[in-house]
Amino acid sequence: MKRHWEVDELIEYWTLLPDEEALLGNKTGANRLGFAILLKFFQLEVRFPQHIRDIPKPVVVHLSKQVGVPSEEYHAYDWQGRSIKYHRAEIRSFLGFRKAGEAQKEYDGVMGKFPV
Repeated sequence: MKRHWEVDELIEYWTLLPDEEALLGNKTGANRLGFAILLKFFQLEVRFPQHIRDIPKPVVVHLSKQVGVPSEEYHAYDWQGRSIKYHRAEIRSFLGFRKAGEAQKEYDGVMGKFPV
């Protein structure tokens, strides 16, 4: 992930679209901001960030303004708890992704129906 973003790049790559804003639903505070950052990061990198330091500060500030949460709240996002697991699953579902293990189980189930 690049560290320096121009304003026009932040707008192009890190601005939430209306259907993405709808996903924020009843999330508040650090969870609201963390979810938005996970979503946009995944769209760009096709993976989730591993740590808070993976997200450049200009990105945090840009998204915090959109979701109405102070950028300082981002430090309170729980990178190990249940919420982030739920957020990741919700984002994968929204974007049409599945965990590799789930796809393999489905493939194995279908292939098991055909004799070799």
